[in-house]
Amino acid sequence: MIEAFLVVPFGILSNGLFSDAWFALLLGLLTGSFLNVCIYRWPLDLSIVRPRSHCPACEKTIAWYDNVPLLSFAMLGGRCRHCHARISPRYPVVEALTGALFFLMVHRWGLTPMAGKMCLFSAMLVVLFFTDLEERILPDEITVWGTLLGLALAVVAPTPDTTTQLLLWFAGAGAKSWIASLGAAAIATFLPSGVLWSAGWMFHKIRHREGLGFGDVKMVALLGCFLGLDAGLFTLVLGSLSGAILGLGFIKLTRRDPSTYELPFGTFLAGAALAVVVFSPWLLGW
Repeated sequence: MIEAFLVVPFGILSNGLFSDAWFALLLGLLTGSFLNVCIYRWPLDLSIVRPRSHCPACEKTIAWYDNVPLLSFAMLGGRCRHCHARISPRYPVVEALTGALFFLMVHRWGLTPMAGKMCLFSAMLVVLFFTDLEERILPDEITVWGTLLGLALAVVAPTPDTTTQLLLWFAGAGAKSWIASLGAAAIATFLPSGVLWSAGWMFHKIRHREGLGFGDVKMVALLGCFLGLDAGLFTLVLGSLSGAILGLGFIKLTRRDPSTYELPFGTFLAGAALAVVVFSPWLLGW
């Protein structure tokens, strides 16, 4: 059932008119338009279903022909048709990025459950990247529910991981591979996030201030269940290093107070995870 959910949409809609990867690009552009709604509304605790898309400045409903990914932004010159307020360049960036990621996932893995899983994961990472960058929020709609979804998908689209192989070895030749895959995903979900939570708890006890938000901990759990323990830990290290170098560099250049400035750690984790997924053939041998 889950496997069909991951691959059937591509197969039915492409129907031989486009290659699977090019249709994935189109689907990614449309998905990116929806992700923009999520990025804007979830931090405000607004419904992503109603009301229809509207201009935040004049609140006029956006017509369908003004909501075509990439094209509408270009045709309108980046402004609202009614009040001429500027439209954030984040909208076409998210659409183009999501389209490119969907294209890459399907081009690499074909019309398979793994491609569908990584398309979903990439879409989640795009949302987390921008919500944390703009609002310092990592929505539970992604981190919590996404983790549960990732655990379920580990059964039909397991991520190559050393932990899975070890579990199969300990269990013996008669072990079911899906049980090992689910167990490996559970370990990758709770072990790194538990260690990170413990480090944040100790920092709070010693320094008497928050050093790490619980949203970051939940995001690490999400990364682990989709990427596995090996790639999840690599992503955590890469995100931490990039956050330390780029974040501290930004603080120094803008002369902000490092003791009070809240670094968008989730943004760096999401960027690192996207890099790991995109370059996984070279980094991880997937």
